[in-house]
Amino acid sequence: MRSYVTLAAAAAVFLSSMYAGVAAQAPPQNPPAQTPPAAGRGAAAPAPGRGGGQSFPKTMRPPDDPAVVERGSALYGINCRLCHGPDLRGGDMGGINLLRSQLVLNDQNGELIFPVVRDGRANPGLPPMPPLPLKEDDVKAIATYIHSVMARSPGQGGPPASSTPVVLNILVGDAASGQKFFAANCASCHSPTGDLQGLASRYSDPMQLQNTWVGGRGGGGRGAAPGRAPKPVTVTVTTASGERVEGVLNRIDDFIVILTQADGTQRTFRRSGATPQVQVTDPLDGHRKLLAKYTNKDIHDVTAYLVTLK
Repeated sequence: MRSYVTLAAAAAVFLSSMYAGVAAQAPPQNPPAQTPPAAGRGAAAPAPGRGGGQSFPKTMRPPDDPAVVERGSALYGINCRLCHGPDLRGGDMGGINLLRSQLVLNDQNGELIFPVVRDGRANPGLPPMPPLPLKEDDVKAIATYIHSVMARSPGQGGPPASSTPVVLNILVGDAASGQKFFAANCASCHSPTGDLQGLASRYSDPMQLQNTWVGGRGGGGRGAAPGRAPKPVTVTVTTASGERVEGVLNRIDDFIVILTQADGTQRTFRRSGATPQVQVTDPLDGHRKLLAKYTNKDIHDVTAYLVTLK
């Protein structure tokens, strides 16, 4: 039985790793609370996306069934927690971080996750994942739980708040390498002598600083308040008659787009193919593109560089 449990736990190595550095002290931690998000993925609320922050509009969907989330949480705790951690950022057995997994971000109801669990996967540099004998409905419940956790994320790739957070030593990167990565990927929008001047003084906690730059929050020049809300995602809708309507994006999918105009009026447009024309402007588009590009080393290197901007 013990060998089976170990195999089952190891078998969950199928998704992706971001914030985990060198664990200084990692007290035991229960899976995140199962309270579903107030607005839910896809609910028409002023701040679109998961967790009240700004996420990928195409992944918006209705709130998950609390009963399925609870069942998925129990299954995750048995089969996945040791590898992927209590907050989905990777666990003691080397599982990758689920919060920035492209497979998870594109999955809707377990249709992408189930084949990996069923067939296993070999990830370069990670322990191979053998097939895990779970029913498809069980994997879908796990997927629902994972999506519910991501729905409560405070920002891109960040874990939900916890009463017993894991303490990590994240200053393990190379500042010189981080400066090179910054120059190649970030300098077109940010400057260490401009909007990021004094950044490390405003964010004295390295973890907070790392969560901030990865999520695209903060910046804005000297004296800007840490953790301030980012600029909203906006949308411009051009109807078949030529009417042009602009506002803050509330919700968008293949069938509908909802926005709030500057005067507070909410407008809803039904979509049929390319009609009406819809143009979404996301201030954090550059950060979202980096989500699929940077590695753990890049994240730690850039953080090591940014802490020098005092």
